[in-house]
Formats: sequence, C-alpha cells, structure tokens
Amino acid sequence: MTPKAQETSGPRETGGPRLDERITGALVGAAVGDALGGPVEGYSPDQILERHGGRVHGIVGPWNGDAWRTARPIAPYHKGDGHVTDDTLMTHALVRVYATVRDHLDAYAIADHLVPDLMTNPRWIPELESEALPLHRVFLAEKWLVARLHYGHVDPREAGVGNIVNCGAAMYMAPVGLVNAANPRAAYAEALDLAGAHQSSYGREAAGVFAAAVAAACTPGATPDAIVSTCLSLAKDGTRAAIEKVCEAASTHTDFESALVPLRKAITPYDTVGPDYRQPSLGARRPSRLHAIEELPVALGMLLVANGDYRQAVLGAVNYGRDCDSIATMAGALAGALGSPPPEDWSKAVADASRLDLWEPPRTLTEVAREVHARDVQLRRSHEEAFTALEGRGCSD
Repeated sequence: MTPKAQETSGPRETGGPRLDERITGALVGAAVGDALGGPVEGYSPDQILERHGGRVHGIVGPWNGDAWRTARPIAPYHKGDGHVTDDTLMTHALVRVYATVRDHLDAYAIADHLVPDLMTNPRWIPELESEALPLHRVFLAEKWLVARLHYGHVDPREAGVGNIVNCGAAMYMAPVGLVNAANPRAAYAEALDLAGAHQSSYGREAAGVFAAAVAAACTPGATPDAIVSTCLSLAKDGTRAAIEKVCEAASTHTDFESALVPLRKAITPYDTVGPDYRQPSLGARRPSRLHAIEELPVALGMLLVANGDYRQAVLGAVNYGRDCDSIATMAGALAGALGSPPPEDWSKAVADASRLDLWEPPRTLTEVAREVHARDVQLRRSHEEAFTALEGRGCSD
C-alpha cells in the first residue's frame, strides 16, 4: 500500500488538485487525523501536555500504556499506535454504500445498506486487534442505528429522533461532500437527509454543514475563509452562531498553541457537555436550537488558524483534546480536500498499524463521484429542456 498523493505544505495556489487528489487527501487525511487524535481523546490540553511531556506532534501510544484494555472497561479499545477509530470505520462504511448504490443517498440507504453492513460483515477492527462486526466497535449512539432501523423498523427519515445529540452522524459525512464536490448546497441537503436516520437537532445540522464544508473545500481556488463563509450561509440556529464565534476567535491566531484556550472559550456557550468531557452535564446532548456540537466549529477554527495546512490544522485539533479524534477527522478531511494532504510518513504508518488500505476507498469514491456527476448533468439538461418547453420556447429560440 503506497500513498497516491504527494505531501505539500498547503493548498496549491494555481490550478489546484484534481478531483481524485482532493478525494484522496480528504479521506486519507480524515483517517490520519482520527488515528492521531484517538489516544488523547477525552482529555484537556493541560492533561495532554503533562501526560506527553509536551504537545503531541505525531503518532503516540495509548494513554494508559499496556493497560489500555482494562483502564476504561466501557471502551476496551487500543486507541493509539496509529489505530483508526470508529470515525474512520463509519466513513469507510458510507463509502461502501455509495459503491453499492452508485447514486445520491438518502435515509433509506442507511437502513437498506449501512445497517446490514454493520451487522453482518466482519472486518478488521484495529482497536480490537481482531476481525469483528463493525457493530461491536461503534459506540452507543451508532448502535442506535441498528436498534431503531433493523429491530424497531422506524421510518429511516425519523429514526434519529431520540438519540443523543452529538457528532455521531457528522463524523462520517465527508463522502457526501466529496460526491457533491464543489456543490455545497447539494451536499448539505443530501447529508441532512442521510443524517435523519441517525441524529436530530444540531447533530443532524452539523452533518449537513460538515458535508457542505467538504464540498466547498473541493471548489477550485477555495480557501479556509471561503469554506467558513459557505458554512455560515447554510448553517442554522446555534450551529451557525457557534461557527461564527469560534472562527472569529480563530482569525486572530496563526499558531494552534495560542488558539487552544480561546477556541474552547468561544464554543463554551454553545456546548452542552460542560467543562469535564468525561462527566457531561445533565443537559448534555439534548435537542436544542440554541446549541451546537463542539467538533465542527473547532475543526473549522483550527483550519483557519493553520491557513489550510494539514499538519498544523490536525495537530491543533489533536492537542485541543476533548473529542479530538472527531475534531481531527474533520480538520483532516477539510485540509486534504483543499489540497494539503497528510504527511506521507503519517499516512503510511496509520495504514500499516491499522492494517487498512487507506487509498482504496478514495479510488472507489472517485469513480462513484464521476458517475453521479455525469448523471446529474444529464438530469439537469433534461430539466432545462422541459422548462424551456413549458415557457413555449424551442431550442432554437
């Protein structure tokens, strides 16, 4: 397994990467960010600093060393040493759904394809160091999909209602933005439909906005500022307010070290979890029009701080702590889609440690994206012809 994209210090200034390069940068970048953030997930920047004797600058081992299996019995996973987490497992699962359907997706695709895949197809799970059903690795908010759709037979468009409101749906929505590359509004709408099977309220909204951000990052000439502007044009309620405030704070920083505390301060009024990530508040993760998930605004903020550079955006996300594997997944996807892929040594190390071909899903999704785009163009032309006929004009008019 070898990387297909070359390392750069940031997005190309002219011309820009091709579609396949952006999709590879986004999906590999998301997986690498996920693997770097996993071992420090749930801790504060100060705790990370003390545990590692400084900031994390690459792949590190489990927080609890050799006791990783028993230190937190609710999560007996080998986080660290380059292992991807459920963020990547779910992202790759969604790519497989696109590969099967080969068209735009809706909530029914989650019920018809994603849920059976989680339940019936054993795969190598890096954090379990064995083959297992993906269902046995995903967390409770993702197990909800199986309980509601397979066992409960709930309408897929409404199945997310009642689940905890978190980043569970947003964390794997990058493929939606990539299939709708350079069309953020379409990505937003498709992700909202898909995410209805998994989440409600601001969790669902974040899934739509993140997909739109990835689509915007694929636009030739895109910049971090342009991505944020796109997000603000689409986001609603607390999600929009949180992105605006976090990105305002980020705009005054050019290194992640100085941004760690200000970004947390900016997101605090919108975050329901509270100051101790391991001990959520009584109001945590409940539906609200006033609140937002923490992960997406912070990922966008770190992208601004880093001016689109992959290494700095992801390291900022990792050292922010809290749900940093998901923050780094999102920041990595956005930087990669902009044209700043992960360092080659990081991506190879994560692929080897996780025993996954990180470059096969991008190849597959690129093929699907091209097929979907060609069909979209044909449908759009048919609609143009029909609308012209409705106006009583011929093709030669």
